Amino acid sequence: MSEPTELTQKAEKLDAGDELASNRAEFVLDGPEGAVYLDGNSLGALPVAVPGRVADVVGRQWGEMRIRSWTESGWWTAPERIGDRIAPLVGAAAGQIVVGDSTSVNVFKALVGAVRLAQETGPGRDEILVDATTFPTDGYIAGSAARMTGCALRPVEPSEVPGALGERTAAVLLNHVDYRTGRLHDLPSLTAAVHAAGAYAVWDLCHSAGALPVGLDAHGVDLAVGCTYKYLNGGPGSPAYLYVRADLQDRFDSPLPGWNSHAEPFGMRSAYTPAEGAVRGRVGTPDILSMLALEAALEVWDGVTVEAVRAKSLALTDFFLECVGEYVPEGRVECLTPLPHAERGSQVALRCADAGPVMRRLIDRGVVGDFRHPDVLRFGFTPLYVGFADVERAARVLAEELR
Repeated sequence: MSEPTELTQKAEKLDAGDELASNRAEFVLDGPEGAVYLDGNSLGALPVAVPGRVADVVGRQWGEMRIRSWTESGWWTAPERIGDRIAPLVGAAAGQIVVGDSTSVNVFKALVGAVRLAQETGPGRDEILVDATTFPTDGYIAGSAARMTGCALRPVEPSEVPGALGERTAAVLLNHVDYRTGRLHDLPSLTAAVHAAGAYAVWDLCHSAGALPVGLDAHGVDLAVGCTYKYLNGGPGSPAYLYVRADLQDRFDSPLPGWNSHAEPFGMRSAYTPAEGAVRGRVGTPDILSMLALEAALEVWDGVTVEAVRAKSLALTDFFLECVGEYVPEGRVECLTPLPHAERGSQVALRCADAGPVMRRLIDRGVVGDFRHPDVLRFGFTPLYVGFADVERAARVLAEELR
């Protein structure tokens, strides 16, 4: 095994040339000396601007201005305004993303909406394909959506989707990045295959938005959803978002119509008439406190390109795998994350027989990742605040705990 100082010196050189290194100062990363936070793929770190903004929202906008803030502080338009802040991070033009509700609720809206779009023109489309490796909630929601729309649900491995598509397919729900392994699925080609079959594509971007280019508009994605508390650093339980492609918005029939998505929300009509544009993706009263915390958090993206983030993400994960290969005893871990860059998200998953206890010991030593049942160590790399020295230390501590 190489001396640790060799990779330590390499980390120093990589950090010295890191164009995103200064962004680390925009986050609260207090903790023990040498602490390394590699769990931003579960909960992003706190941006320093958020506490002051939340204090202002609570103390002045709510405490002093009260009801006037719906108009004078821009509360009413926040879902679309913040959606437009997220749009460039996922390759979307303005006016197609609305922020609000949870990821699960938005998956339900998007998937049922996609089926209804498909059944408008093809009544025989009565099947939903769902990523067989999906995060459990997406599967649960897909099952409920299938029952509600009279569809059969068919779990399929993402790589097998093109061969599974047919005249009965109404919609396909896929994850851009696998939450366990970090595998990046081929959004452009899979979306094209779904469209060639006459169906609609719904993408879950929870593990890709803010970590790598998505290209929703460029690749013609129909609908997409994502959370904001991972790589977008919006805070625990921060609201999710819904993308509906511009040319589909006038046909999007949400299964959850609410007064906020009504064409005349204060008209109190008994009959529902959907609003135009992304607004029809709204349901009820926006969760203003967490939404405006998210808006403040998104300021860390000012002047930052997703392409620069992606380049550093790949460099970080490459370096981590190099360090693991040098430091960790042979045979103690197995990498589940694909090595080719085109197939890798922004995390590294290592299979380890005693993963649970190992991760607890790592956290005790200030290296924070997470554990996924039954045997997976997950390490998430958020390029805006993770450096190469962090990566080297994490691998070195991991090796010490595995020896």
